[in-house]
Amino acid sequence: MHIHFIAIGGSAMHNLAIVLKQKGYKVTGSDDEIFEPSHTRLLKHGLLPPNEGWYPEKIEGGVDAVILGMHARPDNPELLKARELGVKIYSYPEYLYEQTKFKKRIVIGGSHGKTTVTSMVMHVLKACNVNFDYMVGANIEGFETMVRLSDDAEIAVFEGDEYLSSPIDVRPKFHHYRPDIALLTGIAWDHINVFPTFEGYMHQFELFVELIAPKGTLIYFEDDKHLKRIADKVMGKVMVQPYTTPEFSVEENQTILRSDIGDFKLEIFGRHNMQNLGGAKLICRELGITDRLFYEKIASFKGSSRRLEKIAETDESTVFYDFAHSPSKLKATTDAVKSQFPNRKLVAVMELHTFSSLKKEFLPEYHNAMLAADKAFVYFNPQTIAHKKLEPISKKQVEDAFGGGVKSYTNADELFENLGEQEWKDTNLLIMTSGNFSGKDVKVFGQELIRKQ
Repeated sequence: MHIHFIAIGGSAMHNLAIVLKQKGYKVTGSDDEIFEPSHTRLLKHGLLPPNEGWYPEKIEGGVDAVILGMHARPDNPELLKARELGVKIYSYPEYLYEQTKFKKRIVIGGSHGKTTVTSMVMHVLKACNVNFDYMVGANIEGFETMVRLSDDAEIAVFEGDEYLSSPIDVRPKFHHYRPDIALLTGIAWDHINVFPTFEGYMHQFELFVELIAPKGTLIYFEDDKHLKRIADKVMGKVMVQPYTTPEFSVEENQTILRSDIGDFKLEIFGRHNMQNLGGAKLICRELGITDRLFYEKIASFKGSSRRLEKIAETDESTVFYDFAHSPSKLKATTDAVKSQFPNRKLVAVMELHTFSSLKKEFLPEYHNAMLAADKAFVYFNPQTIAHKKLEPISKKQVEDAFGGGVKSYTNADELFENLGEQEWKDTNLLIMTSGNFSGKDVKVFGQELIRKQ
């Protein structure tokens, strides 16, 4: 079987390419730009294209299927050639379903927390020696790749993204998976470029639950009023199970989970992570894992990459790195760090980088999102706004939208110089972005900052 990847350099795409090669498939690919860590990993596995760019001739001569990444455009020369030759074209999620359609599929969706819940389930299943396939949107300790597809696993655990499937398939990714067990963490408007109204965004989740397999299960966070409405509509068609925030406490910067079978010290923290844990427990229960076993195994879970990731630490200060970029994620992450370390000051920094976050009409959604921080800074690059062909925004517009004394920057060097001059005794730093602050190595900066104290 010869599979060709158009836009092989994507974080999910290159992981799938590696996995298929390991399964014995012939794998080729193309891309017009490949960044780290994709470049090094593709090179290691003999999959790095010899030249950047698009080469329609690669499609000729026996390609069985093409997997099309989001980075490609609808007029991509290789895509046009594949269509001309009648080659089967899959989006990334379509291909995952094709590989797992005879397995029990568990799909975790929601505007926030889906990566963490997926990671928790994977961590517990692995610790319990359960054989399973998976796809998750982050690197997780103990897992070499973000994807696994095998011939013998009977279970597949997928993170369910609501964004578009491919340049020629505008359905949300999670509509392809048709879960046997589905979990939704919450709904907070995102991807305004694709879903310009909240109602249109929420409708994608309504369609998702309609795709749950007959006699399947919907697990949802019961304190979300939007999810409650969706669950009420499908009650009777599928089994519906709500979950809520389990009881926990914070003692000397340590989170302790309280349960009817005992107390368990956790590596993770924050109310949202406790909610995520409550949902992951119900999934594992559906898969035959007892609550006691779940608690024992989840105690060692340290989180996934860029989800409240600890990148530097001393006795007086800790630097956290998080993928948070939407208003709900920003607030939850900032609140979590402040609640975990109530006796330390908190400096929070975030980058407006996504299409939604840089859109003038969306900025008011961020009001008070960083209120828990003692000092809050927001960075955005005007060139990124121009590249996305959006209306310019000003520093004052950002500061007025966020409120709470937020200071905004358009020069990353100036921002990071300011951070370097801060006093960090009994103070934590939280860096939040889905970008990289115009080329800053955030991890190195955080580690050097701590060393200087």
